[in-house]
Amino acid sequence: MKQFRISENGINMVFEINDRNQVKLLHFSALPFDKTTICHPEGSEPFPIVELMVSGTDRAGERHGNKYIRTGPGYRLQYREMKDGQNETGRKIEVVTADEPTGLEVHSHYQFYNGISVVRAWTDVINRGTEDRGLEYVSSFSLTGIGKEGIQPPDEKLELKIPHNGWQKELHWNTYGLKDLGMSITQPGPARRSSKTIGIGNTGSWSTKEYLPMGYLENRETGSNLFWQIENNGSWYWEISDQDGYLYLKLSGPTETQSHWWKNLRPGETFTSVPVCVGATAGNFDGAMDELTRYRRAIRRVNRDNQNLAVIFNDYMNCLWGNPTTEKEIPLIDKAHEIGCEYYCIDCGWYSKGFWWDNVGEWLPSQERFPNGIKEVIDYIRSKNMVPGVWLELEVMGIKCPKADKVPEDWYFTRHGKRVYDRSRYQLDFRNPEVTAFATVIIDRLVREYGVGYIKMDYNIEPGIGTERNADSFGDGLLGHNRAYLAWLDEIFKKYPELIIENCSSGGLRMDYAMLSRYSIQSTSDQEDFKRYATISANCPSALTPEQAAIWSYPLADSTEEEIVFNMVNAIMLRIHQSGQMTTLSPEKLALVKEGIACYKAIRQDIKAALPFWPLGLSQYSDPWVCLGLKAGEKSYVAVWRRDSASPAVSIPLPRLKGRDAAVSCIYPKAENCEYQWNPESGVLSVEIESRVGARLFELNAK
Repeated sequence: MKQFRISENGINMVFEINDRNQVKLLHFSALPFDKTTICHPEGSEPFPIVELMVSGTDRAGERHGNKYIRTGPGYRLQYREMKDGQNETGRKIEVVTADEPTGLEVHSHYQFYNGISVVRAWTDVINRGTEDRGLEYVSSFSLTGIGKEGIQPPDEKLELKIPHNGWQKELHWNTYGLKDLGMSITQPGPARRSSKTIGIGNTGSWSTKEYLPMGYLENRETGSNLFWQIENNGSWYWEISDQDGYLYLKLSGPTETQSHWWKNLRPGETFTSVPVCVGATAGNFDGAMDELTRYRRAIRRVNRDNQNLAVIFNDYMNCLWGNPTTEKEIPLIDKAHEIGCEYYCIDCGWYSKGFWWDNVGEWLPSQERFPNGIKEVIDYIRSKNMVPGVWLELEVMGIKCPKADKVPEDWYFTRHGKRVYDRSRYQLDFRNPEVTAFATVIIDRLVREYGVGYIKMDYNIEPGIGTERNADSFGDGLLGHNRAYLAWLDEIFKKYPELIIENCSSGGLRMDYAMLSRYSIQSTSDQEDFKRYATISANCPSALTPEQAAIWSYPLADSTEEEIVFNMVNAIMLRIHQSGQMTTLSPEKLALVKEGIACYKAIRQDIKAALPFWPLGLSQYSDPWVCLGLKAGEKSYVAVWRRDSASPAVSIPLPRLKGRDAAVSCIYPKAENCEYQWNPESGVLSVEIESRVGARLFELNAK
């Protein structure tokens, strides 16, 4: 046997080549490798580096159910070579294995990032043979032995955080013990196996409609953790289960069983799995999110928006509600300028005189809404020193769009010979070059003729498992479309590098880093209740960098001044998406909005490099107190929300500042109307907010 030990950026990896010339991943952890934790009588047999399932191939041993273990020919892949080098990003490991009977060659990639405790992993499968091979499953990352460190049973020491997601209920993290999820340990030692999995995934184009493609596993006995994200704008899947006495984690994109994906790999062809990120630290959730935040910044397209963090006004939420006209826009534009907004986006409805939902697709301005043309409004926005923007939904065409029946059928997703419908729209197929050319013409017109510098790119349908046209399976068609859309985006940003395009899918239903490595800003929710939005705001930095998280602030005319402040605190530590009833707010309330924007502008250069922390833990929607912190060097920004709490006071632990003197100030609102005190001995910030619904933003400077 031969072992390769790698220690990089706080991550320890151990590969082994066993006596049967098979490569195994024995260890991936912030903790050092202890060979006594490998206690299976067959040694490293249960520790495959990759799982590969091919149609017509037998599987060795017992797998019990639909689990992705002992896959064929995955279980018999033979080691060829390991490449270990450096590139501009960091260290890069590539392990090559092959299966002679099928002629398949597999390249397992592990890309490190300098100074960040994560690895980006993906798999290439190359058909070196002479026959077609049908791929049913390809793992991007496979790790056996999660939680093997320590002496307590796994179902007692391991704790799993799963981020639930949904329309108007985004970013709802729940914490589970393995027993809560049906993974109680009921069999002894190496014989332990079951048919039960903890399987989390998505099928379809709304990649985060039920869950974020993430997870966090903590070993409470050893104080170590494992965390991950899957980077695909469509179907994805991860599972935790048991194999031969060990627990494992498998990460992948689409699968045949879960998402109707099957790929016919012809001789000479290569299939590349979706990339995933896996990290490990010796610490808690906040420390894991530090690493993930740094990684997300490292893989993101370099762009000016994430440096400048402009303030955006959008006329939709609790404002015009998709009913724009010249008459309504002009006074709103004046108010947006007055309070300090830098971009102004005309949201949905600008292309249709009435009900517009089922006739979208041509993207031509409505003469009825804008009698002198929409350019009059756009020019007025620019005259107020704001950059104009508009709403689009380019991936769909309404069933009543005049163009819908004039284009070829291969523009659309089809299943069983019929166009795919969802909510009175058809799904356009971006693998078709005519579709991408059509989409590009629309962008060209908006940018070049109208001078648009901001696009809110929405996506309000879920076309399901995919398309059969020009595809080996429904899921193959969907993955091809997903990737073609990303390639089209890359071309648009290459053509218009200063254009800001917001990623929106009925709010946050496509909040993944396939998209967010391109888009600079993400709509986080359509949540209409500002009190509930505090939970989304507080939890946002777990899913994306703070400077990409667009948060609605929508003060209402009948709001109290404390409610105005609450609305603004929702957004100030992330990205302000201002809306609401600006034209009917009293001067005093409007002044509070203006002050909030000025506060944001004063701290936004810290936000773009800050790291998040959660002094009271991740927020639940029922929490009476909510808190989010950002670390920016020696500064700490802390947002505190009181949400109908019976008590006016809260103690906020800030362990990084314990034992240190810190100057604390309430930076918003300036008229504090609250009591607060820093207690260095206990490392606690005490806050008292008199109003049952209120919020404050604090800055602490360590001395």
